[in-house]
Amino acid sequence: MNNKWGILVVISIFSMVMLSCVGVLLLATQTNRMRRWVDNVLYDNRYHYLPCEQLPPVSEVERIIEEQQDIIQQIEAVNPGLVGVEVKTCGTEQKADITFWYASRKDRAAIEHIIGSDTFFEVPYNLNNR
Repeated sequence: MNNKWGILVVISIFSMVMLSCVGVLLLATQTNRMRRWVDNVLYDNRYHYLPCEQLPPVSEVERIIEEQQDIIQQIEAVNPGLVGVEVKTCGTEQKADITFWYASRKDRAAIEHIIGSDTFFEVPYNLNNR
């Protein structure tokens, strides 16, 4: 009789642990928290995770890049040749964002300081350690 209760307790604990793991996994995949952590801590990247339809038109992104050349040059001067900027188009919808690429965490910190916002003049951007 004691053995049956022990098995029942073990099965109950195992079930609760598995249910908790599934819950955490669902939460992580639905909110991108786990992906953001991996990108930030392991890869030293930062992405906006917005779907293509929420991005601005390519023409607007290119206009902002042209208008903000002084800031773009400041960013590229952080580590010449190892820091740059790209306009990335998305799908067939003619939408785009900006990717700033860099070589080190120090470069990333300097770029984030220069930009000083979650967007680059209202354009979502990504930070990519290459």
